[in-house]
Amino acid sequence: MARENGRKLIASNKKARHDYEILKTYEAGIVLAGTEVKSLREGRVSLVDAFAQERDGEIMLYGLHIAEYGFGTWTNHAPRRTRKLLLHRVEIARILEKLRDGGVTLVPLSMYFADGWAKVELGLARGRRSYDKRQALAERDAKREIAREMGRRLKGRTTARRG
Repeated sequence: MARENGRKLIASNKKARHDYEILKTYEAGIVLAGTEVKSLREGRVSLVDAFAQERDGEIMLYGLHIAEYGFGTWTNHAPRRTRKLLLHRVEIARILEKLRDGGVTLVPLSMYFADGWAKVELGLARGRRSYDKRQALAERDAKREIAREMGRRLKGRTTARRG
C-alpha cells in the first residue's frame, strides 16, 4: 500500500482556542496501538477534555478519547488511556521550563496525519478570563464585517443604494 502524502486533519479543539490564549505551538508524534490508528482513520477521536503534563521527564497526553475500533477483538485499546508524546529532548526541556514558570498549560489543539504519521499540535496556553473571551469574539466579528464590506466594495457593490 502506498504511503500517504500531505496533511489530513482528524480532529480539532475549537474550544481550546476560545478558552486559552495560545502562546506557542509544537508538533508532537504520539505513541499509539494498532486499533487506535484504525479508529483515528475513521475520525473517532475527541480532544475536548485532553491536556498534556510532564511525567518522569516525558510529556504525556491525558484525557484524549479515541473510541474503540469496531472490528477489534481482545486486542482493542482502552479509550482514555494515557499516551506518550514524542518530542525532541531540547523541545521537552523548553516546554518544561515554561510550564514551571506557572500560569501556562499544554493543550492539544488538533490531531492530524502528516505523511501517514499521527501527529498532535500542542499549544502552550494561558487561560483567558470571561471578559477577554468577549473581547476576542467582538474583535473577530468586527474583522469579519470589515472583510465582508471590503469584498463588496471590490466587487463594485455598495450597501447603500443611491437613488
